[in-house]
Amino acid sequence: MGIKKYNPYTPSRRQMTGLDFAEVTKKTPEKSLTVQLKKNAGRNNQGKITVRHHGGGERRKYRLIDFKRNGKDGIPATVIGVEYDPNRTANIALICYADGTKSYILAPEGLTDGMTVISGPQAEAKLGNCLPLSSIPVGAQIHNIELIPGRGGQMVRAAGGSAQLMAKEGKYATLRLPSGEMRMVPIECRATIGVVGNGEHNLVNLGKAGRKRHMGIRPTVRGSVMNPNDHPHGGGEGRAPIGRPGPTTPWGKPALGLKTRKSKKQSNKLIVRRRDGKAAK
Repeated sequence: MGIKKYNPYTPSRRQMTGLDFAEVTKKTPEKSLTVQLKKNAGRNNQGKITVRHHGGGERRKYRLIDFKRNGKDGIPATVIGVEYDPNRTANIALICYADGTKSYILAPEGLTDGMTVISGPQAEAKLGNCLPLSSIPVGAQIHNIELIPGRGGQMVRAAGGSAQLMAKEGKYATLRLPSGEMRMVPIECRATIGVVGNGEHNLVNLGKAGRKRHMGIRPTVRGSVMNPNDHPHGGGEGRAPIGRPGPTTPWGKPALGLKTRKSKKQSNKLIVRRRDGKAAK
């Protein structure tokens, strides 16, 4: 899809850009594959805010996406249409299997109406097909990758994302993820061929605060402009330094750079090279 600009009839409209939705061919979602999406504004069952800056936003229905793609192995499916999904950055494709069953999948770049996709170990390694890593040729661009066989795709699902299959050895396949991390994944895990569509998503300039509110994101206030009783960075005359060795959260915990990953995490042994370029321990 391309980026469209607007006539600058207001100051915010001058900077604003949006997607032209050239890939989208179907406007209304499949009713049988949508469910209600309840809002909680970042609050738990006690009504207390557990995630800040959530609330409001446009009402939307959740589209049920088939991330597993293991229930219809060997049955070809035809792409009915490509749709916009308000719940993710990528577009989704509605497919209809030969037995009449419909489902949603992530729409890879280049997938259009009328094309046929198929899942299973015997499937051909072509755009939109889902098959085990053992059946995918080395060097292929893939997305929607499983971490545990049968659990469904968990990695590389955002717009424009793709991983590359670098090697296959024994029980594991080595992947290069979009972050630059090299990681081993069980070779029975499934992945979909191609690059996730809607790659220009990250080029959109929202232009005004109101568009963030439509997404359900409330304003964020800097700690340095608060009072000392509201934030550790607060207080002081004028534009004062934070007065601490490093930045902290509103509750005094270290922030901005503190490593939160457990040093003895079980999956550390599967990481060949970290995303910062250093070899994994």
